[in-house]
Amino acid sequence: MRKLMWLAVSAAAMLAAAAASAQTTPRKGGTIRMTAPYAASFGSLDPHATPRAQDDIVNKAMHRTLYNWDTAQNKLVLELAKSVSVSGDGLVYTYKLRDDAYFHNGRKMTADDLIWSYTRIMDGSKGFPGARYIRLIKGAIDVEKGQAKEISGLRKIDDNTLEITITDRVEPGYYLFSGTTAILPKEEASKPDFASHPVGLGPFKFKEHIPGSRVVMERFDKFYKPGKPYADTLQVLIMAEAAARDVAFRNKEIDTSILGPAQYVAYRADPQLSKGILEVAEMFTRSLQFNPAFKPFADKRVRQAVNYAIDSDLIIKRLVKDKAYRAVSWLPPSSAAFDKTMKPYAHDPEKAKKLLAEAGYPNGFEFELTTSQNESWGLPIVEAIMPMLAKVGIKVKPKLVEATVLTEILMKGEHQSLISSSLTGPDSLATLRAFYSKTPRTAGNYTSFNNPQFDKLLDDAAQEGNADKRNDLLKKANNLLYDEAPVWFFNYNKAVLAHQPWIHGLQANPTEITHQYPEDIWVDDKSPAK
Repeated sequence: MRKLMWLAVSAAAMLAAAAASAQTTPRKGGTIRMTAPYAASFGSLDPHATPRAQDDIVNKAMHRTLYNWDTAQNKLVLELAKSVSVSGDGLVYTYKLRDDAYFHNGRKMTADDLIWSYTRIMDGSKGFPGARYIRLIKGAIDVEKGQAKEISGLRKIDDNTLEITITDRVEPGYYLFSGTTAILPKEEASKPDFASHPVGLGPFKFKEHIPGSRVVMERFDKFYKPGKPYADTLQVLIMAEAAARDVAFRNKEIDTSILGPAQYVAYRADPQLSKGILEVAEMFTRSLQFNPAFKPFADKRVRQAVNYAIDSDLIIKRLVKDKAYRAVSWLPPSSAAFDKTMKPYAHDPEKAKKLLAEAGYPNGFEFELTTSQNESWGLPIVEAIMPMLAKVGIKVKPKLVEATVLTEILMKGEHQSLISSSLTGPDSLATLRAFYSKTPRTAGNYTSFNNPQFDKLLDDAAQEGNADKRNDLLKKANNLLYDEAPVWFFNYNKAVLAHQPWIHGLQANPTEITHQYPEDIWVDDKSPAK
């Protein structure tokens, strides 16, 4: 009897172990159903043409960059190269490129593709947003200005070896991992319909785009990572409305869903839904960006007054439901150049009134604030700050637009002010270049910020080889931004992604939680999708 009982227990244990193993062993096949939650459409499927987080959800699956961000190791890693060597002065990087990376049209990637892609990005007539990163390469600015046709800092040694000379002693990976610097095939990207029929190096190849609905991609069997991707199909479904995502998620029609403040509270309180929540402190700063072309905002005292007039802590607690961290300046707390001794602007309406009077606006003024419907940093936030600003005499006129056009408006300067969310990591120098006077508006200087002292701090940091000394310089630059207040410093995002129990391999990506590397994601046989 004891032997029979032992055999029964042993058999049960073996079955349990097999079940556990089945859960942890990636399953081949199936469909991943992700969501694009930031707008009612995609802006572009040409990765060079768009800095939008919405578009890069798709582009991460179809395209690849020289580097990527490894969430598990929390650092940059080579993606399209096997190794890199660096010269003694820290300015020349020689890459041994992958010899197993193929574009979806079947052609192997070579050094020529990196040279062509980076040169395309620097076409000054296009205003590609990735130019702010490629500008690091020697000679790139000459191409942007039309003074040269080739980037002098790019040298092909052979098909699989590329030498890149940069202008500053920094880690180029921080500049060359952005989706806006993806490597594309010239013969495809030169076609006028490339954005509607993209071809890349990623684990999934384009199948169809139904505007306003979804993008569908299929497994690319020649992807360079053995055995990946796991899934046969990847769908990215457009769901800008939180209520629609909630219904679809609860009905098991989607596998992932970004959570806004209200949903965050509800999902945490649910015994089942709370088991599938992925959280990460993202490197994003939410802010109201002032356009100094609108006269009142050209005065630092006015910009400071707005920061003092708004009770940011109250908004984060009551409206954002604590799904955020109070912003102090531009750099997030995860940055090595963040000053932990700094305190955010206090809520002080009387000081705001005093500053407005000193600036020549004792009775306040009126301005237009461009915003999207985004519940975490859009119209609900604007409606919350309106009465706070009204108490110091400032009247706000909201202008509602689609989230997909916010960046275009910023790039063109077609606004008096605009509330948005900006990537502020992982590299402090690259991040602070958004306020460098030589960075054009199209490449990220949306506030047209121009401060010689700030520029010198960045120039000195770029040439400083000692990391601690560089961070000290960048800390001073970030503190200077605090005083100059080119934006209303609102919050740093706490990103939350809900996921179904059958989806595995999701990454807590601090650079944007919806930007997943889908080759690592798999669904088990409990998924209702085929």
